[in-house]
Amino acid sequence: MNPDAPTYDTSNFSTDSYVRRIEKPWGYELHWVREDAPYMGKIIHINAGARLSLQLHDEKQESWLVMSGQAAVIWEDASGTLVQTHLQPGQGYSTQLGQRHRLIGVTDCDVVEVSTPELGTTWRLEDDYSRPNETPEQRAADRA
Repeated sequence: MNPDAPTYDTSNFSTDSYVRRIEKPWGYELHWVREDAPYMGKIIHINAGARLSLQLHDEKQESWLVMSGQAAVIWEDASGTLVQTHLQPGQGYSTQLGQRHRLIGVTDCDVVEVSTPELGTTWRLEDDYSRPNETPEQRAADRA
């Protein structure tokens, strides 16, 4: 052991596994990072032909990587125009704060998403399922 290495309180170390499944009208999410972490990791399963909301986040940034199947995203480019991008396997894609976006399942697909924590409001600009905006209070109630 390197004597110059820092020491830590090991009382909060855990070797337990974690996953939480959250049902969605378009498929489901598997959260594999606990909600008290300073980041989020999830697998988004989108059914073929289903679309997530056209949305924007005021406190959250996301990055995606397709694991299986085919997915696309409709998102806002630098000129403010909504464009569609077919997500290529092995390539990462990221949103910025306030950037409108909507994931689409071209086929049944699984997309890895890493992001800043689930904070702020998800503003649903269009939603195939008539859901309201996802506020922190609504998110907590839905996941209780």
